This record gives sequence, structure tokens and C-alpha cells, in this order.
Amino acid sequence: MTLPPLILTGGPAAGKSVTARALAQGRPRCAVIDVDDVRQLVVSGGVAPWEGQEGQAQQRLGVINACGLGRNFLASGIEVVVADVLTPQTCALYRRELPGCLIVHMTLDLPDARQRAESREVWLTDDEFRMLHESDTANPPDADHHIQVGTLDLHNQTEMVARLWGAAADDRL
Repeated sequence: MTLPPLILTGGPAAGKSVTARALAQGRPRCAVIDVDDVRQLVVSGGVAPWEGQEGQAQQRLGVINACGLGRNFLASGIEVVVADVLTPQTCALYRRELPGCLIVHMTLDLPDARQRAESREVWLTDDEFRMLHESDTANPPDADHHIQVGTLDLHNQTEMVARLWGAAADDRL
């Protein structure tokens, strides 16, 4: 059974990338596309998505490029998991560019996010971390599922998302 493209979203430290990798490792053929990595391909002149019109334009370009990669993997029979911080606007772009995708929004409280962030390298300033978390909470994307992950360890978080992903494939049969 081939699973639909999966988009994992949430604020900083929600576990998007680690969950994506854990899910992919459990599949026969699966690619992970971390959209932060795609955006960082712009070496000179790259700006963060929250830095004005240029940041928003580069954010959209990152989504379009990630979806192009995703479509190419899918056309070759390789399942796809994408990790990105979605806004309502980029959510609509994903739905247009990766038809049939399943979007799972992972949420957690700011103190839980900060605690999780302590265990890894964070590339955001404290203000950026807080701003992204608050924006994700106040203006969540139109996801298929919203799950609270603050009390879940990686294993339980991955299992919960895997069940949702599998159920989405069953629903499409």
C-alpha cells in the first residue's frame, strides 16, 4: 500500500523533522523533505520567511520546490514526508502542489517547546522562537489533523502520526 504524501507541521521543537525521519525509516521506500533545508539552498540573499515580502516570496518558492521534489519521488514509487512550518497560505499551496496530501499539525505549549529545544541545536533567536510558536498557535493551518504532542515521547508521537497516515491511505482505497 502506497501512502499519500504526508506534511508534518507545527511550531519550533514540535518534532516535525525527527518524526518525519522516524516514519520514513519504518517504510520500504520513503524520502524526507525538510523544507528548511530546501530554503537554505539560497546561499546568498536568503531571508527568513518572516522577513517581509522577500521572505514570503522565498517561503513560497521553498514550498513549490519541496513539492516538485515530492512529486518526483512519488512518480518513482517513493513515499514522501515533508517537514515544514505551515501558514494558512502555504497550507493551500501544499494542497494545490501535492494533491491528496495529508497535513498533520503537531502542537505543544511554549514551555514544552522550549524544554524540547534544550536537547538540540536551535538556529532561532529567542524572539524568533517565541514569535513562530505564537503565530502557529494563533493562526494554525487548515490541517487534516491537529494533535497535541507536548506529553508524547518520540516513539508515541511517531506511532500516532503513523496511524493517521495509514488511515488516510485506507480512506482513499
